[in-house]
Amino acid sequence: MTGAGTNSTIAPLKGGPAIVLVRPQLAVNIGMCARAMANFGLSDLRLVSPREGWPRTGAYRKGAYAAAAGAAHLLESARLFDSVEAAVADLTCVFATTARERGQGKIVLAPSQAMAETAAAERAGERRGVLFGPERTGLDNDDVALADAVITFPVDPAYASLNLAQAVLLVGYEHFRAAHGDAIPYDAPERSPPAKRSSMLAFFEFFEAQLEASGFFRPVGKRPVMQRNLRNMFHRMKMTEQDVRTFWGAVVRLKEGPRAEATKAERAEASGD
Repeated sequence: MTGAGTNSTIAPLKGGPAIVLVRPQLAVNIGMCARAMANFGLSDLRLVSPREGWPRTGAYRKGAYAAAAGAAHLLESARLFDSVEAAVADLTCVFATTARERGQGKIVLAPSQAMAETAAAERAGERRGVLFGPERTGLDNDDVALADAVITFPVDPAYASLNLAQAVLLVGYEHFRAAHGDAIPYDAPERSPPAKRSSMLAFFEFFEAQLEASGFFRPVGKRPVMQRNLRNMFHRMKMTEQDVRTFWGAVVRLKEGPRAEATKAERAEASGD
């Protein structure tokens, strides 16, 4: 199953740091990590001694692939290793993710700092990787000792433990920003042109006339203040020409009451004939 935002006509991005899952416990979490990687164009998934083995078969495989939500290509290309040392052998720099201070005197970086350095190093031809530990315990001290630096996340210290896929997602997000920028993929749809002052004033006069007829401006002495407040409300909306027409039509309908029976042409349009 793929998500609504998936576009199979566009080739996925490739590259980024190797994501090294050390002794992951659940196949479904591996699938969720693959999905997080695909979200941000990471393509190198490495697995160190998964508890349930890899590749999985049967129901376990089905669960992993369902959790990947369209990122099955990353599961198919995932590489399996027997040790962390083997998994990072070709890398020039390794980060270890941990929520706990380990007393190893390593540089500690936020993911934004580590991924900014990584994106720059990749442009120079380096290959880097990030270690993520088992779901229940995280990386052990020997795993952390293999790393050049530590990545930790700015979270509530009272609840600093992250889900495995969440940690991968945060690292992937920061790498994407550093490597590709953070411009949003689309903007608000084009609206109709801003309303001309003449349109606004004509609407105000019509609207206020209906309010006057309904006894809204009471006491009479407060009418000027009430009018200004109403007009300022609409001005803050930065109305378009379409906005003015819509409000005008709404007030007309409130004034005249329910529409008469639909015309023959309208009934035909509604029925699709």
